[in-house]
Amino acid sequence: MQEDIDSLETSEWVDALHSVIRHAGPERAAQLLHDLATRASAVGVNLPPAITTPYRNTLPTSKEKRMPGDMFMERRIRSLIRWNAMAMVMRANDNDEGLGGHIATFASAATLYDVGFNYFFRGNEGDQPGDLIYFQGHASPGMYARSYLEGRFDEEQLDNFRREVDGKGLSSYPHPWLMPDYWQFPTVSMGLGPIGAIYQAHVMRYMSARDQVKRGDRKVWCFIGDGECDEPETLGAISLAGREELENLIFVVNCNLQRLDGPVRGNGKIVQELEGVFRGAGWNVLKVLWGRHWDPLLENDEKGLLQKRMDEVCDGELQNFKANGGAYTREHFFGKYPELLEMVKDLSDEDIMYLNRGGHDPFKVYAAYAEAVAHKGQPTVILAQTVKGYGMGASGEAVNETHSVKKLGKDDLKRFRDRFGIPLTDEQLDSVPYYRPAPDSPEMVYMKKRRDALNGPIPSRNTNYPSLPAPPLNDFNAQLKGSGDRKISSTMAFVRVLSTLVKDKKIGDRIVPIVPDEARTFGMEGMFRQLGIYSSAGQKYTPHDAGQIMYYKEDKKGQILEEGINESGAMSAWVAAGTSYTNYNYPLIPFYIFYSMFGFQRVGDLCWLAGDIQAKGFLIGATAGRTTLNGEGLQHQDGHSLILASTVPNCKSYDPCYSFELAVIIQDGIKRMFEDQENCYYYITAMNENYQHPEMPKGAEEDIIKGMYKLKAGKKKTGKKVQLLGGGTILREVEAAAEILRSDYDVDADVWSLTSVNELAREGQSVERWNMLHPESEPKVPFVTKQLADSKGPIIAATDYIKTYAEQIRPFIDREYIVLGTDGFGRSDTRSKLREHFEVNRKYIVIAALSGLVKEGKLKPADVTKAIKDFGIDPEKIDPMAL
Repeated sequence: MQEDIDSLETSEWVDALHSVIRHAGPERAAQLLHDLATRASAVGVNLPPAITTPYRNTLPTSKEKRMPGDMFMERRIRSLIRWNAMAMVMRANDNDEGLGGHIATFASAATLYDVGFNYFFRGNEGDQPGDLIYFQGHASPGMYARSYLEGRFDEEQLDNFRREVDGKGLSSYPHPWLMPDYWQFPTVSMGLGPIGAIYQAHVMRYMSARDQVKRGDRKVWCFIGDGECDEPETLGAISLAGREELENLIFVVNCNLQRLDGPVRGNGKIVQELEGVFRGAGWNVLKVLWGRHWDPLLENDEKGLLQKRMDEVCDGELQNFKANGGAYTREHFFGKYPELLEMVKDLSDEDIMYLNRGGHDPFKVYAAYAEAVAHKGQPTVILAQTVKGYGMGASGEAVNETHSVKKLGKDDLKRFRDRFGIPLTDEQLDSVPYYRPAPDSPEMVYMKKRRDALNGPIPSRNTNYPSLPAPPLNDFNAQLKGSGDRKISSTMAFVRVLSTLVKDKKIGDRIVPIVPDEARTFGMEGMFRQLGIYSSAGQKYTPHDAGQIMYYKEDKKGQILEEGINESGAMSAWVAAGTSYTNYNYPLIPFYIFYSMFGFQRVGDLCWLAGDIQAKGFLIGATAGRTTLNGEGLQHQDGHSLILASTVPNCKSYDPCYSFELAVIIQDGIKRMFEDQENCYYYITAMNENYQHPEMPKGAEEDIIKGMYKLKAGKKKTGKKVQLLGGGTILREVEAAAEILRSDYDVDADVWSLTSVNELAREGQSVERWNMLHPESEPKVPFVTKQLADSKGPIIAATDYIKTYAEQIRPFIDREYIVLGTDGFGRSDTRSKLREHFEVNRKYIVIAALSGLVKEGKLKPADVTKAIKDFGIDPEKIDPMAL
């Protein structure tokens, strides 16, 4: 800051500003400052950055709404919750040192949650669904401790914290899959809660705009740590919230200034950094930095020295002050300026130590929350300064290792007990018991009254929701009958299935197409005009292609979610839509269509979250396969998404080749997920290669779903027989190979379509497990084994994916089995050259079949050598996996 060359003139300007505020109000003062800044900029004045404000509370004391409840009663309840949360973690680790758990995060955030529970967080028992709350994962012990006081959990459940296998325990973190009636959102994979909350608020507005579920004044709350803001997902989508003016969204950032290993910004100020980022993205920012014990000091800060010291001290020092006590703070904080030392001369070191931070002051927190819920036209972020490990004493308060502390020493336990008024004796502390007053005690009555006024307990997840009827399969007759002479891609077949669905009178308006700025790539631009692209602002311009049939149409009631070049955002929108059945009691059927290479590989953490949260819907991996996307090269060509999909236990994944397979799979998926209410989701590949699609073989539906069906039976009996298995577009190479074998080598072949190796492998593994555990029962037979039981000859499988994919079913095949796949990096070239390179074309399939017959004694090695020569294959060619 430059030196003030005329302090008198400065004083006159400041006095004038105060005069305007007194006589015309702060709004008029803001208008004058805005006009002055605009004029100064116009004449070339270099204005100082104004994206951050001084390091103090945003709301002056005169604007704070007063907390209406009984603060003493609430402090007693909050103290009991603190104690039981700590006791639960300590008792778990007394039983088994390896169970872990976290004390310090909730210790810093207890007031932030408690004020919300008492006054703001609405449950699901009212006229409208409750608020949606993304709890910070590491703070889960605090939620369990509150639920214990409310009688929702007993001591046995608390003692089984992190012991989930026997079904009596509590999840380490928020996991809806393991606690389906309790947790709504998985949040401990840091960064996913914030981006999920943003897109949850986005989808809430989308549903309301389309007259599906009115949002009213429902809020999405997201609690995160300041260290979590280093995750790209945490801040990466905040501009969307600002742009769409998501006033239904509130972030609460627990700024305890520490991450897992030490300070978040030891040499800087994380609060100021975050204020600038959020304000720049169009958010309403409320800083809650200093508790009410600081108010008299700030009021007496006539020279602004206290404010100056608050502005200049770095976060590392702020942590030192809390870790080292009042005397240290007097010397190193107030001691920099003699006037500040004079200001606190009547305060003891203990008084200075207990100058509280804003996030620990329920009055300051209440005022900020009240301001946030009333704010219109912007999302709000509350930056609340706290102390990590608050109340943990020397064992953990504001020390670098506090995140990992699982236990407190006896002396710290005593101090904790005394500080928070827990009615336990010294002897009782040895077992760190839980404490819950009688149901008719004043504390319990007060808690129940507060939650009753806010529509019941939280966290709470709805598991009773309406089902949707799946359309009958014959609705997709156009796909079942094939494409005739016309050549189309399976991606275009999918678009036609989608078009059929959006026209369905029962579920059409529930279909949510989601694209990350690739609709034209996938042939979906025809839906722009038909369905409209959702925009919270509508369409304020006339698109240049307005006169065309497929013009770019944005609409407040648009059905398509076009999320831009943002796979994480689009996936988060899909998750929000895919859980609307529980969060809104209104099932949506989302289809997220994306470049398959940028699906599971790029947003795998969100795909795993989708399984945990029990999302339902379809992920369509378009332009899939390593050799079908011929021109895009290494970074775009997918040969492994199906392997990645197999890692999510409740993801059903398919690799269809023909349109009838696609129609059968999607119809089955709608029935399973939305009619039968099965907790799973589907990943389906779709390719961009054009070819003719045949009519569905009669009765193939069930086997398509199971993962394998016979597409074509052999045509002649030669004594030499092979079984050819193909998935995706490589199925067509398999069909071509079967013709070559018949015509050129007198080898007959059955052709099988592998619609899902993953489903086959899971079923086979399940059968093997059953057989192992039932040794005296008649063994079950895996589906793959049954399908191939009556066939003859070696089995060859070829797909557009790495060999590991088809290798999964080897244990269930009782004879020679040869797998071809696309191992190695992709590259740009023609499809034929790529399939030659990766050795999955018809020539290599024929060679593999002949090799299998050699091993069975039906051919001689020289026969294979001749075929290799005839095909012009170089046997010394470098293995593509080695390149």
